[in-house]
Amino acid sequence: MQPEPSDLIASGYEAFYAAWGQSPTLRQIWRQYATGPEYPEEFAHISFLSLTQLRSLTEGLALTAGQVLVDLACGAGGPGLWAAKESGARLVGIDLSPMATKRAAERVGPLGMGGRATFSEGTFEATGLESASADAVMTVDALQYAPDKTKAISEVARILRPSGRFAFVAFELDPERVAGLPFWQDAVPDYRPRLEQVGFDVVRYDQTPNWSDQVAAGFGAILDQRDALEAELGEAAAAAIVMEAAVTIELKPYCGHVLGVATRR
Repeated sequence: MQPEPSDLIASGYEAFYAAWGQSPTLRQIWRQYATGPEYPEEFAHISFLSLTQLRSLTEGLALTAGQVLVDLACGAGGPGLWAAKESGARLVGIDLSPMATKRAAERVGPLGMGGRATFSEGTFEATGLESASADAVMTVDALQYAPDKTKAISEVARILRPSGRFAFVAFELDPERVAGLPFWQDAVPDYRPRLEQVGFDVVRYDQTPNWSDQVAAGFGAILDQRDALEAELGEAAAAAIVMEAAVTIELKPYCGHVLGVATRR
């Protein structure tokens, strides 16, 4: 029996987050090509998200102190923790990887976020959260992997209170290029129709400048440095990020990289 795509993705992320923070080579690559050198290291992540974009996303959430922010597919928690710390919100992080949520939880104390941030396992389609329990929801560079985008966005709508904000950064998928591939199911080239269908009003929907060049340069550097990454991260963790880099460069599955903000009706 072949493993499900979701299982392959989960096992790759488990291996990667088990080695989180052990690769100076990866940190250098990501600061140069993905985040920019001004991004604060204590909130590091593995998404194509600069500090300027994170500020825009946080502004789109329109949070006030004490409100509840949910970060879906939070990974090691960096962007969500930054948004919560800046806004004074309380953070609930959800990720399918137990190791990722462990790494995220380890950052709470050093960041002075004790009592204001919790992390648990879940998926886009099954967060495990109560209905209307969040004032805002965010996700960064993960929505493209949701196997059913309509179900994922419907779950966001369910956990949001009326008029709550959903702010996200995500890659748009080219349906022709990813046809038949297991990792990019339900290829969506534009998230706006799905958002509106589920019950959101789109506030903004902006392409990330120079996103294609950033992805090519960042993942190209990953491939160039695969030996150093394997030495620093270990074989399994390095294989996960090298595979993502190789497939992305070879297939060019993305047709856009957007920062979107929508309000629940």
